[in-house]
Amino acid sequence: MSTATVTTRPGAVLADLLPASRTRDVLLVAGGAALTGLAAQIAVPVPGSPVPVSGQTFAALLVGTALGARRGFLSLALYAVAGMAGMPWFAEGEAGWGMPSFGYILGMLLAATVVGALARRGADRSVLRTAGAMVVGSAIIYGIGVPYLALSTGMSMSQAVAAGLTPFLIGDALKAALAMGALPTAWKLLSPR
Repeated sequence: MSTATVTTRPGAVLADLLPASRTRDVLLVAGGAALTGLAAQIAVPVPGSPVPVSGQTFAALLVGTALGARRGFLSLALYAVAGMAGMPWFAEGEAGWGMPSFGYILGMLLAATVVGALARRGADRSVLRTAGAMVVGSAIIYGIGVPYLALSTGMSMSQAVAAGLTPFLIGDALKAALAMGALPTAWKLLSPR
């Protein structure tokens, strides 16, 4: 009965379907960070780029969308802080903040927050709206990651785009397609008939 109330309430995200408590929120934040860390271990080096293709961008966008802006931000903040403190759960088992790909992690922090806010406005309820949210989230990640890559490596901006954006577009389209199917489907399965 309470689930039906939560699912029809404007501004709900998938995580809100669980009974509300501080424990729930702590577990969701920690789980979102852990999911992102695990997904980052699915990494494939890209020839000519210091940035690998990984599952962490997909996880970051999924965490933000499913948890909402506040919990999404906290999850990615926990992920970033733990990785900067030495936990080897950035892509390819990296840790710290001195790597050229760290800008993408900063971008994921902001992207999770923005897609979480969009999800509170229903951006995860249909295929087209989910696609729009994923495009916005990806643009934010690249908007921070690519300039950071250029600054940290001494590349020109066009070199950074060639090494840190172009090789990833097809993979990001596939990740967006997964989210476009998964998120609206989850809402359909969990919403009352």
